[in-house]
Amino acid sequence: MVPGRSLQRHASPIRQASLREHNLALVLRQVATAGTRSGPALAGRYPPSRADIAAATGLTRSTVSALVDDLIAGRLVLEVAPAPKAGAGRPSVGLALDPRGPAGLGLEVNVDYLAACVVDLSGAVRHREVRHADQRPRTPEQVLATLDELTISAAAAAAGQNLQLAGIALAVPGLVQDQTVRLAPNLGWRDIEVPASIGGISVTVDNEANLAALGELLTNPHAGRNFIYVSGEIGIGAGVVLDGEIVAGSRGFSGEIGHVAVQPNGPACRCGAFGCLEQYAGLEAIIRAAGIASIQDQILPAVRTGGAPLDIIAGARAGNRKVLGALDGAGTALGIVLAGMINFIDVDTVILGGIYTQLEPWLRIHIARELGERVLAAEWAPVGIRASVLAEEAAVVGAAASVIRTVWDHPAAWIPNR
Repeated sequence: MVPGRSLQRHASPIRQASLREHNLALVLRQVATAGTRSGPALAGRYPPSRADIAAATGLTRSTVSALVDDLIAGRLVLEVAPAPKAGAGRPSVGLALDPRGPAGLGLEVNVDYLAACVVDLSGAVRHREVRHADQRPRTPEQVLATLDELTISAAAAAAGQNLQLAGIALAVPGLVQDQTVRLAPNLGWRDIEVPASIGGISVTVDNEANLAALGELLTNPHAGRNFIYVSGEIGIGAGVVLDGEIVAGSRGFSGEIGHVAVQPNGPACRCGAFGCLEQYAGLEAIIRAAGIASIQDQILPAVRTGGAPLDIIAGARAGNRKVLGALDGAGTALGIVLAGMINFIDVDTVILGGIYTQLEPWLRIHIARELGERVLAAEWAPVGIRASVLAEEAAVVGAAASVIRTVWDHPAAWIPNR
């Protein structure tokens, strides 16, 4: 046998349909990310024109025009007013994502609430609903039944706005593998398989911090392309973004920062280990250290008001020593663990989400101190600390945005046959 002949015989040529699908996705993503952090600016212009896209992709102008016509027919792209043109000549028509196109539905399970959010193709939130209740006494089946109700409500709201849902992404605070929640310690879930569909719509499942990081990547103009997003609630998770992509790990389990040990002989954690970060910087830990009598009375009002407990914020503003001491301990613990992560993966920004968004003014100084002392390259490459722009909505908005990203990657499914 002549070397290489078997490879030639079994090789599959690129079909014309496959090439068209690839180019449709290429053009749509150029429109979606033009002039943003998520993709290269097209000659500094936004919205881009057909000519801009042709220059950026190397496709001919006639090919781009034909692809754009298809994307317009699929309600994925629309023509808008042209960007200002420097110099002589008539400005070209601009292109933008069509808000009437397919939409994404994000669902979130957290310890103290369930949430749903519909985001259109342009990234605008078109519907949101939050149901506040402690989920720990409920069975996974009961939680999923409520998610089904939220989905039906969201689907009706989307239909009322002439939006078609492209799918669902579910954010869960724990280890997720395929459609199975392997472990969510704060919910008491272990090996819970999520159905392939909820409310009759196909669903994918991911870790809530990963999805929150995606939401931040797409909406926060100061996030950059290399950052750690830290989600603070009762539990603590982290989403890592490197070069504009979520780093989920080879098995999807990365980012469990809440279960990194601060003190190996510290207090017991729900995960079964000792001295985890959650026992020093989680919501319950902060409330306990601040000396607030009833933890449970504070947790649900905290979520209802969209962040940290009001007593914590009021105490910090008033200079209450016990509250400030609790925030000092939480910020110090966060800084120690984050410094270790940054020494290992070298990102330039930390984004504080969840309850940490409102507590950032008091946590920042302690986190910054630890990063300055412990990050080896801090003298030459200081790490920025920023509050999330999405706060407690980051995970559910990011979940919906992840569905929109699948439309960007596979737009051909939405193009009508001609």
